[in-house]
Amino acid sequence: MRELRIAAVGDVHLDESLRGRYREQLDGIDEHADVLLLAGDLTRHGTLEEGRVVADEFRGLPIPVVAVLGNHDHHSDLPAEIAALLSDAGITVLHDDATVLDIDGVRLGVVGGKGFGGGYAGKCASDFGEPEIKAFIGHTKRIADRWRVALKELQADRRVVLSHYSPVKDTLHGEPLEIYPFLGSYLLAEAVDAEGADLIIHGHAHAGTEKGVTPGGIRVRNAALPVLGRAYGVYCL
Repeated sequence: MRELRIAAVGDVHLDESLRGRYREQLDGIDEHADVLLLAGDLTRHGTLEEGRVVADEFRGLPIPVVAVLGNHDHHSDLPAEIAALLSDAGITVLHDDATVLDIDGVRLGVVGGKGFGGGYAGKCASDFGEPEIKAFIGHTKRIADRWRVALKELQADRRVVLSHYSPVKDTLHGEPLEIYPFLGSYLLAEAVDAEGADLIIHGHAHAGTEKGVTPGGIRVRNAALPVLGRAYGVYCL
């Protein structure tokens, strides 16, 4: 079974002022990667105008493109409309579900969604107290449960989880400790560790670091553009 090359980037935050400038960095991407994963925050403020720029920058690439949305993509309360623009451009958008790509006979399964926050073991929000706190942590729990089901049902040779929020704090080093609960949740890592995967990609932590690992030993990579410092990273499975 041949090696798969997974290109990934998040937090590109495109708007009209950047039209055409990202696309030129993707020339020849098929020489380096078999698939491109987009880890959310594709726009600045989640407007339809910005969504159209994202769709145009990633439209018609010679390799499949799979995306999740980030918190910025929700800012204008138009996530469904932005996802539709991306889908019309041939980009697969995941909403806590899965897709399977056939790459030269190797089935690559990608489970993904935005993810959410809550913090990390020992320093996290709990399902206790005011309804607003319960709603906050309940949202993350429901996402983690959907990822667990999607991974359990996934039939693939290699498995990648694509998120915007981070499942571990390893890749947050450099971010202020005070905002860790808003950068991700250990519940996401628990779900993936329970069912297994070969790699987790996320973004969101601009001041974080690239490499981490879940408690279960799964590789985690923070592919936020400010962390990578290049148009995309490539990870081999």
